[in-house]
Amino acid sequence: MSLLELLEQELATLQTALHRDRAELQKKIAVVQQQSNLIEQKDALLSEQSATIRKQEEKLAAMQLEINRLIKQLFDRRSERYLESPQQLKIDFGGGPEVTDAADGLQQAVDDKQIGDEAVAATAEVPSRPAAPPKKKKKRDESLPANLPRIEKIVDVPESDKTCATHGEKTLIGYDVRESLVYIPPQLEIRVTKFPKYACPNRPECKVTQAERPEGLIEGDRYDTSVAAEIITANLGYHLPLYREQDIFAGSGWVPHRSTLLNIKTAAAELVQPLVKFFADEVRKDDVVGTDDTGVTLLLPKVLPAIVPNDVRSQRIHEVLSAAFDGDKKHVKAKMWAYRGCTVPLNIFDFTVSRHRDGPDQFLIDHNFKGVLIADCYSGYTGISLRSDDGITHAACNSHARRKIFEARANHPQVASVLLAMFQELYDIEDRARGLDALSRLNLRQQESAAVWLRMREYLDSDLVKKLLPKEAISQAIGYINNHWAALQVYVSNAHVPIDNNLTEQLMKQVAIGRKNWLFIGSLAAGGRTADLMTLVSSAIRNDLHVWAYIKGVLDALLAGSTDYHSLRPDIWAANHPDHIRTYRKDERRDRADRKQRSREERRNAKG
Repeated sequence: MSLLELLEQELATLQTALHRDRAELQKKIAVVQQQSNLIEQKDALLSEQSATIRKQEEKLAAMQLEINRLIKQLFDRRSERYLESPQQLKIDFGGGPEVTDAADGLQQAVDDKQIGDEAVAATAEVPSRPAAPPKKKKKRDESLPANLPRIEKIVDVPESDKTCATHGEKTLIGYDVRESLVYIPPQLEIRVTKFPKYACPNRPECKVTQAERPEGLIEGDRYDTSVAAEIITANLGYHLPLYREQDIFAGSGWVPHRSTLLNIKTAAAELVQPLVKFFADEVRKDDVVGTDDTGVTLLLPKVLPAIVPNDVRSQRIHEVLSAAFDGDKKHVKAKMWAYRGCTVPLNIFDFTVSRHRDGPDQFLIDHNFKGVLIADCYSGYTGISLRSDDGITHAACNSHARRKIFEARANHPQVASVLLAMFQELYDIEDRARGLDALSRLNLRQQESAAVWLRMREYLDSDLVKKLLPKEAISQAIGYINNHWAALQVYVSNAHVPIDNNLTEQLMKQVAIGRKNWLFIGSLAAGGRTADLMTLVSSAIRNDLHVWAYIKGVLDALLAGSTDYHSLRPDIWAANHPDHIRTYRKDERRDRADRKQRSREERRNAKG
C-alpha cells in the first residue's frame, strides 16, 4: 500500500473520529442546554414562590393587625388617648409591679443570707420616687332634695312613759328628725271633663249653647298629651320597645294594647311634622353643620310603593325596594342620618332607605344650604362641594385620621408615634382655644395649628415615610391623611368649624341603643315618624331639658293651634321654663370639663 493511500486511510479515520466527537459534543451541549433551561425554570418558579410567600406574609400581617384591632375593640378600652412623645425614652422609676416583686425577692434573699451586705447597700442607694399625695375627695352632699314635699310622721312614746313616777308629767324638749325618701310608683287618673249644655225650655227652634271643645290628640280626646309624652320619652329617650312600656303602664293599673300605644305615638308624630320641618330649616341656616349616619333594619312592605312624580326620594325608594323584592329579601339596610347645627342647638334626624348621597343632597343641596359640612370621608360627603357648585365645603374629621394612625401604630411604631404626637399638639391647641371668642380662636389656630400642619407635611414628605411599603397599615393610614389633606385643615381657617365631628357621631349612640331594643323599623312611614320624634327628643337632651315635660309642652302648644315654632325651639323653651332644665347634667358636664382641663394643663406644664 502506497504512502498516499495510508495517508488517505488515516485521514478518513480522523474524520470519522471527529464526526463522532462532534456528535457526542452536540449531545452534551443539548444536555447542558436542557439542564440550563430546567435551572432557569426552577429559578423562575422559586422567584414566583418567593413573591407568593411575600404576598401571603403581607396578607397574614394585615390579617393579624385586623385581628388585634378587633380584639382591642371588643375587650380593650375604647379611649384613643395618646400621651407618649417620640423623643422621650422610657425610664423605670421603680414603681411597677415587677420592681415590687424584685424588692420582695431581695428582702427574702437577705433574710435567707443568700446575698452579701454590699449588694444590699448598693440596692438601698437607688433612690425611689416619692409617692404622690392622695387626692382629697370632695365631700358629697347626702341631704335629700329641698324641693320635695315633706310628710311628717311623729313616732311617740306610750302615754305611760310620758309620766315620771318621781317628778310627774315629763316636758317635751325637742325632736330627733330622720328623713327617708319614699318612692311612689307612677299613678294614672282619668280626667272627666263636662261640657254644660244650655237651651230654652220648650223652644226647639233655639240652638243649644255649649262651650267649644278643645282639640284632642286622639279623636274624642281619649288620651291626654301627657300619655303621648310618656310613650315617646320611654321609647326614644329611654329606648324601651312598646311591649315594655305596656308592662310599665300595667303596673299603674292600665293595660293598653300595643296598637293603642302605637296609634298615640303616630298621632303625635303627625302633629309635630311642621315643627320638625321648621327645626330643619333652622339648622340649614347655620354656617356649619355636622352629619353622620348609621344603619337600621327596614322590613319590606307587602306591596311595592308607587313612584310619586317629580319626587327624587320616591324614585330612590322604588329602586332600592324593587331590587330587594327581586332578590327575595325580607328587609333592607336603611339609614338614619343626623344633622347637628354647630351654633344652632338642634339635632335633626332623617330616614332614608339606603346610604346614598341622596341623603345629604336632599337635606342640604335641595334646600340651598350654603356653608361647611363636617363629616367623615364617605364619597357622598367628599363630592358634595362639586355637586353644590362650591356652595358647600366639606371639612374632614381629624378624629378619623388620628384613629387610623392609632390603629396602625403596631405596624410602624416610630412613624406612628411622631404623627400621634403631632395630633396631640393639635388637640392641645384646641383645648386652649375652647374658651376663646371666635376671633381669638381663629388667630390661635392660624398661628400655632398651621405650624403643626406644616411640620406634619414635611415629615410625611421625608425619606423615612416614603420608604414605607404601600400595602402596610401605616402607609394606608398616611394615605388617608394625604388624600384629604385640605379637608382636614378647613377648621384652621374657620373659627366655627370644630377639629372633629365627634359630637355629631355621638348622636349615633341614641339610634344604636334604641336599635338593640326595638330591633327594626316596621315601615317607611314608621321610619319618618321615628326620625321626627327623635329630632325632638335628641334636641331636648342636647339642651338639658326634662324630655317628658318638653314633649308635653310642645304637643299642648301645637294642639292649641300655635304656629310660633320659634318659641318651641328647645333653647328658647328652656329659657321660658327654667324649672324643667336638668341642672345636674350641666353641673356634671362642667365638673368633667374642669377635671380634663386641669389634667391637660398639668401634663403640658410637665412637658414644658
